[in-house]
Amino acid sequence: MEKSKLFIVPTPIGNLEDITLRALKVLQSVDEIAAEDTRNSAILLKHYNISTPLTALHQYNEHQKVHYVLQKILQGKNIAVITDAGTPGISDPGYLIVNQAIEKNIPVECLPGPTAFVPALVASGLPCDRFSFEGFLPVKKGRHSKLIHLQSEEKTIIFYESPFRILKTLQDILTYFGDCKVVVVRELTKKFESFHRGYCSELINYFSKNEAKGECIILFNPILKKIP
Repeated sequence: MEKSKLFIVPTPIGNLEDITLRALKVLQSVDEIAAEDTRNSAILLKHYNISTPLTALHQYNEHQKVHYVLQKILQGKNIAVITDAGTPGISDPGYLIVNQAIEKNIPVECLPGPTAFVPALVASGLPCDRFSFEGFLPVKKGRHSKLIHLQSEEKTIIFYESPFRILKTLQDILTYFGDCKVVVVRELTKKFESFHRGYCSELINYFSKNEAKGECIILFNPILKKIP
């Protein structure tokens, strides 16, 4: 008899059609799905007529809920972990449960699938052979030291950012890295998907006059600077 597993299942970052047949099969066959937000995940499951029970696993209950999920697997249940969008563990809950599952010798199977920064990087027009994905910048504490640390990078750098902080982050890029090439991606895979490309000063000017909406991805290459 095959040993029960923890399945890590990527879900669409916007367009519900961006899910693999294998992911649907796993979500249909497991005994329970641990979801970052059961309300958001219920929309996806309803769209594909999947009735697998949901339980909440998010950043506020992660430490307590990990024990519950792993005990279920040790009792012979198969559990899938999903987040609101993309691959669990990438700027979302997922690392802790994978780490603890490995400690308990529980098999972990991670499916390939959507991750927002990959299509943004490939379509950005910036060098993508080597890159540094940094997730969300610290809002206050640690922000300065993080940016100072990244100043030695020559690879394309990627941040996730809230639309409310997009202008501040662009201004910080200009301050710490100079007027380099920047791409801001919004609403990836959704109806109003947009790519804003230019030098940092140009995008600061644009977003000073135009409100950003939806989660954003900022990509820039520190060595591709504007020639005076």
